[in-house]
Amino acid sequence: MSARDFYEVLGVAKDASDADIKSAYRKLALKYHPDRNPGDQAAEEKFKEAAEAYSVLADADKRARYDRFGHAGVGGAAGGQGFDPSVFTGFEDILGGLGDIFGFGDVFGGQGRRRGGPQRGADLRYDLEISFAQSAKGAESTIQIPRHETCGTCSGSGAAPGTQPTACSQCRGSGQIRFQQGFFTMARTCGACRGTGKVIATPCKTCKGDGQVEQQKKLTVKIPAGIASGQRLRLTGEGEGGMRGGPAGDLYVVIYVQDDERFTRDGNDLHCQTDVWFTTLALGGEVEAPGIDVPHTVKIPEGTTTGTMFRLKGKGMPDVSGRGKGDLLVTVRGVTPTSLSRDQKKLLEQFAATLAPAGPGERRDDDKGLFDKVKDIFG
Repeated sequence: MSARDFYEVLGVAKDASDADIKSAYRKLALKYHPDRNPGDQAAEEKFKEAAEAYSVLADADKRARYDRFGHAGVGGAAGGQGFDPSVFTGFEDILGGLGDIFGFGDVFGGQGRRRGGPQRGADLRYDLEISFAQSAKGAESTIQIPRHETCGTCSGSGAAPGTQPTACSQCRGSGQIRFQQGFFTMARTCGACRGTGKVIATPCKTCKGDGQVEQQKKLTVKIPAGIASGQRLRLTGEGEGGMRGGPAGDLYVVIYVQDDERFTRDGNDLHCQTDVWFTTLALGGEVEAPGIDVPHTVKIPEGTTTGTMFRLKGKGMPDVSGRGKGDLLVTVRGVTPTSLSRDQKKLLEQFAATLAPAGPGERRDDDKGLFDKVKDIFG
């Protein structure tokens, strides 16, 4: 056992909290770990010393005895039984998840992850551009994607037909090489079999021992009506093939919808504009507005001003879940004629004259309303 004060070893005060003690030990463990300092005896001793101190101060009972009696309270003189290696059976937890970052995941005995078992294939992404009409009505599209699939020659084993992979002689099929490092039994991924636990003496000629081959796969994608840009479709099992009997990944088709010059989309609602003669705005009438399938008729009340919006219920985009449709919002924009005939100008002049007052502050009794006058002039 170290003769140094355990608080001094970890560099914390005697009233340090459990979290401070754990944090201090974590930093020292990462700094002096033998795997990061191969062959450095001094670093290994510091690592052991820090582990020894933490094994006492991290335990409430041991810490209380240490605070009262010193080293004698937790095992006596150096070399006593105060250090409990079992504290470190979950060392990756003590590191707070930093094991993977620093490459410790395969180092600690019992904690390394086997790489020889079934592995799920990777997910794939495919960006698909469709027209506005396809997004509105739904469609089917055929796509072709490159992906890795299980080799048909060797059924994914990587070994030539008639042969089988054999257990690795270096790791005896475990996928790990174990060795003693100080207080710990450690393990590294076996370099001979790359952690699979098996070696292939005669590789498959088709896949060259990989167990997978690259293929071009044609798929039909069903596009639901109402889908919008950025939404994605998931095709289960159409991603990369799995390894060693693992399931295939998924394919995610991300949709991009081309713009339409007639509409802008807001959720399931569609917005559009339609031009209307100023006379129709004044007198009222009907105009035609664009629709997804067929044009729609919009009734214009007399006296409508340019910029007025009309809502046509249920004439917008279908909901992608199949629950109804949005609305079509039509904004009318008044249009003034730019080329007038002589007769048209004369009629407009007569109309303009009817808008002038009879005199300052005066009004004739026989004056008609504005819209009546427009109707008289333009019929």
